[in-house]
Amino acid sequence: MSEPTTLPPAPERPPDGTRSRIRRRAEGYLAAFVPGTAPAGPAGFWANAWPFPAVVFAAFLISWGAECAQFLVSQGMALAILAWMQALPEFAVEAVIAWSRQIHFMTANFTGSLRLLVGLGWPLIFGVAAFGSWRREHRLLMRIHLDEEHSVEVLALGVPILYFLAIYLKGTLTLVDAAVLMAIYFLYLWVLRKVPPREVEEIADLEAIPRRIMGLPRRGQIAAIIALFAGGGLLLYVAAAPFLRSMLRCAARFGVPEYLFIQWVAPFLSEFPEKLSAMYWARRPGKSSMALMNMVSANINQWTMLAAMIPIVYSFSVGAPAHVPFDETQRAEILLTVAQSMLGMLLLSNMSFHIIEAGGIFVLWGAQFAQPHLHKEVTIVYFAWVVYELFVTIAVRRRLAALDAFGRVWRAHAARTRGVPVP
Repeated sequence: MSEPTTLPPAPERPPDGTRSRIRRRAEGYLAAFVPGTAPAGPAGFWANAWPFPAVVFAAFLISWGAECAQFLVSQGMALAILAWMQALPEFAVEAVIAWSRQIHFMTANFTGSLRLLVGLGWPLIFGVAAFGSWRREHRLLMRIHLDEEHSVEVLALGVPILYFLAIYLKGTLTLVDAAVLMAIYFLYLWVLRKVPPREVEEIADLEAIPRRIMGLPRRGQIAAIIALFAGGGLLLYVAAAPFLRSMLRCAARFGVPEYLFIQWVAPFLSEFPEKLSAMYWARRPGKSSMALMNMVSANINQWTMLAAMIPIVYSFSVGAPAHVPFDETQRAEILLTVAQSMLGMLLLSNMSFHIIEAGGIFVLWGAQFAQPHLHKEVTIVYFAWVVYELFVTIAVRRRLAALDAFGRVWRAHAARTRGVPVP
């Protein structure tokens, strides 16, 4: 992988005393919310190694909690809760960068995180699911089919992406934008509340621990699910910052440039819990669509709540309402990210994910990752693919499968509300 030929222009630097004060305030702000983030010197092997198994164990706990919760609330709502817990490290990292007002790093971390989820995360899920299918059935998996209720996540992903086109055009991220993005997210949660829980018969498909929990009385199920979420969330809360810090030491030891670390390494590490959960489900029969929706829920979370947090924290740091300005390089990063996510949403709008689509998304992500100077060309290819998908949808299929599926899900909800039996 080659290093970027040019870095985004650094913002005007305040005097040394001001920089030092900003750094101390940022560290204090993060330390107030995430334990263990105070600066620390080099430590021994175990001091750097313990966060990794802690994060892995936390990911399994909250994954089991989400698997059980889908029988009490909708699967989408369970995954939305899961996405919040998994996003703790990413929110913490982005908050510190926004507090320090380093807009070039702020944009690098935010866009890098989203591009990793789609460009690496989605194809990785397909690869794990295909490998599991080959081992079980000696059959090449060609397509991951989505359930009808997943149309909620697919369509919800498109709304903030379209809104970000307006943000790209005006070149600023404001507190008004934050309010709009949060409203989009809360509307998404409101719709998820209308989707029914999973059928009881599907409990037999669970693995040992979730199946045993669902065999408990109702109160026991609720208590166990709360314990899994709370225990996994608390462990992730405690381990997230030491995990990131120990990985930063490793990156520094290997000479990874600061901008490269913030755009790719830090997001990869902060998204590690959700990747673990997704891989856990992707390897199992019939669970690959749930794994994919785990990633999509994380995408929605970051396009809305994470993006909304940036101008809020930035304004608190400034001490007054303020907007985040983007220069041409940062706007180019945003446009590339919008193009990639827009393509991903359109591909999933067919209510499936094909092997060629997974391969194409991975190749395009790999091209702009390995050759950063190809950003403009890759953006053009993304948008060309978007136009092709729109043409096929309008002229050939003459229907958007996700919209049809959402209509059926909503009509079923309306029928249940009126007490009409749903076939």
